Amino acid sequence: MHQLERPESGNLLLNALSDGDAYHLTNKMERVSLSAKEILHVPHGPIGSVHFVESGIVAILVLLENGAFAEVGVVGREGMIGLPLVLGAQSSPNEAMVLTAGTALRIGFADFQIELQRGPSLMRLMLQYLRTFYAQVSQTAACNGHHTLEQRLARWLLLAHDRSDGDDLDLTQEFLSMMLCVHRPAVSIAAGNLQRLGIVEYRRGRIRILDRDELEAVSCECYQAVQDQVARLFA
Repeated sequence: MHQLERPESGNLLLNALSDGDAYHLTNKMERVSLSAKEILHVPHGPIGSVHFVESGIVAILVLLENGAFAEVGVVGREGMIGLPLVLGAQSSPNEAMVLTAGTALRIGFADFQIELQRGPSLMRLMLQYLRTFYAQVSQTAACNGHHTLEQRLARWLLLAHDRSDGDDLDLTQEFLSMMLCVHRPAVSIAAGNLQRLGIVEYRRGRIRILDRDELEAVSCECYQAVQDQVARLFA
């Protein structure tokens, strides 16, 4: 019997599938570029396709009536955009916006539904990822309510660093203030404190991680809690 060859992918979820399941799924996909500030789906609008992120960072946001945003989770190469489709919904109450440019493997809504029904292994993996992402959302809520801005910034930079290919993060103060639900001057002060400690180097629109170990030391326990969940997913 001819063995199906596993297609090349930079997404950890796709790489966790069996060769056969990965072949059937990725055979219906196309690789697309993700541009900073690109919107992958809007609140309560139809989700036309699923994106399995290979590089770059996508934020899941809650939009408020006054136009403000609040970040509830970030997705990189460990995840996918379009989780409500797994549960049978066709829309999300949240917005998915690209923070840093990258690539993703995209599959249309109808084809994704066919693959979910074709065999139980894809659905099982998607539900496991859903549990992991829910843990991140819960931890983010706890972190925003109980930890200092400096700790929260360190946690967020660690999550972004994990989902990047190098030590340079293309992140503006505007993005960081939106992710952390604070005003830009507060982010500037917190980033300046980390820079004075020699942990990061902050220039206009770019943050370079200089000392990863110290960044972890400044962060709260929420970062490791999220990492433990991701580790369980791919164990």
